[in-house]
Amino acid sequence: MSFDGIFTRAVVRELSSLLKGGRITKIHQPVNNEVILLVRAGGQNHKLLLSAHPNYARVHITNETQENPSEPPMFCMVLRKHLEGGFLENIYQSGMDRIIIFEVKGRNELGDATYKHLIVEIMGKHSNIILVDKEKGTIIDSVKHVSHAVNTYRAVMPGFEYIPPPQQNKLDPFQAGEEDVLRKLDFNSGKLDKQLVANFAGISPLFAGEVVFRTGLANRITLPKTFVELMNRIRKDEIEPALTLGKNKEAFYLFPLAHLQGEIKTFPTLSSLLDRFYFGKADRDRVKQQAKDLERFIINEKTKNEKKIKKLHETLEEAKNADYYRLCGELLTASLYKLKKEMQEVAVDNYYDGTVMTIRLDPQKSPSENSQWYFSKYQKLKNAAVIIKEQLLKTKEELSYFEALEQQFETASLEDIGEIREELIEGGYLRERRKKVKRKKDTKPRLDRYKSSDGTEILVGKNNKQNDYLTNKLASRDEWWLHTKDIPGSHVVIRSKEPSRETILEAAQLAAYFSKGRSSSSVPVDFTRIRHVKKPSGAKPGFVIYENQQTVYVTPDEETVIKLKN
Repeated sequence: MSFDGIFTRAVVRELSSLLKGGRITKIHQPVNNEVILLVRAGGQNHKLLLSAHPNYARVHITNETQENPSEPPMFCMVLRKHLEGGFLENIYQSGMDRIIIFEVKGRNELGDATYKHLIVEIMGKHSNIILVDKEKGTIIDSVKHVSHAVNTYRAVMPGFEYIPPPQQNKLDPFQAGEEDVLRKLDFNSGKLDKQLVANFAGISPLFAGEVVFRTGLANRITLPKTFVELMNRIRKDEIEPALTLGKNKEAFYLFPLAHLQGEIKTFPTLSSLLDRFYFGKADRDRVKQQAKDLERFIINEKTKNEKKIKKLHETLEEAKNADYYRLCGELLTASLYKLKKEMQEVAVDNYYDGTVMTIRLDPQKSPSENSQWYFSKYQKLKNAAVIIKEQLLKTKEELSYFEALEQQFETASLEDIGEIREELIEGGYLRERRKKVKRKKDTKPRLDRYKSSDGTEILVGKNNKQNDYLTNKLASRDEWWLHTKDIPGSHVVIRSKEPSRETILEAAQLAAYFSKGRSSSSVPVDFTRIRHVKKPSGAKPGFVIYENQQTVYVTPDEETVIKLKN
């Protein structure tokens, strides 16, 4: 848990210095559990993200752009009514809890001053955003409604009194001296990190683990001293926002974490740190939650085609023995005089090489029927070899298609998922679950847009519909097209006839990142002009062939992608 009470305190201090006294000019709710306030403060516009996501709840200034729904949700409408045009009088934390309160001063219809509290509770799956009338202490509305049937301690419903979450009655770590720490810990029972969490408010296992690690050989003198020194640094805002990128885990905190192994990246502000850490995570989580059926279908189809290819190869191997069955038929026909019904095998002379060959027989068949069976088997295998090769080619194409869809799923937005589902319906793979809403004729796929270091625009298609539109309709003949070599991935187009070498490498980074090779190093990326890229007649969506290509090798880097996006 990186976003603990101590981290919340630092975020509040950063937001206060930027936004206090600012005016809320616009409010959006791009998804059910996230709200964005556009705040004008210090001569600048700031996008304040408030998230009650069950896994990624947080509060910070963001630079990411999110699409808003055509009709704002009811909670967004309520916030606009009560908060738009209001001023942020104060931003503060409730004790050492992960609760941030935004106090907004506005005016009612009569022009009298009114005060509202917008409260963000960061509590995992119980996270919430609650609008409260400060004077009455009652809830106006919340992003999640919780009745007494769900929570006996308090209800979070319009009209109910706002009751804060229950207090844990722990010691404030900023008020604790070395003697206080010493009194709270039992050095004989061990697990000192868990004892720190249990006795001090706002402390997470992550922070407690860092204290114990920095202490080294923990004892009654060194551990309290380390704890108090760290708290004093944080109190004085001597922080260095840092992200630790381990092999299996990423973690962020107010300073580099010595007890975690991995690459460390530092950031100028807590908001830029959080923007980087949560980049795309909530979107991907929403996609997985809302498109489980589609993901399962794609995986099942991929597995089915893999099994089919294996079976076809086995049959093809058997078809290679077709000449053996022809030979058996010929030798049996030449030796019919030797055969009798009910024989299980017969030894005959192979007049091709002068050897004696033993041929198995069906005792239920006559000599002539046994001979004809071998000729029939030969003919079937001979014909099957041609059909199997055709089936193998088609099945491999199907497998490549679903492997590409599986890769597209990894970076798809909810809108991208809708286009993938629509594509599968059009291809006859899925049936419509409800009456189809017709797309407007002038509606075009929305592409991801990036800018290279020298300002050149780079476009990325993240599904087959976008890839087809980008490559076959939008891009001009002399612009440059990129794709990972022999790896499923996105189509990337540089909107320039003569891009710089640096722009080509940056576009290649995007092609590698939005491909199945995003976790690999030295990913080969082909690039050529659009005029050398063709879509074969009858080919599946997103499939093209190309020539006159050159190849560069790049290692995908998320930092570069974020930089190009911003």
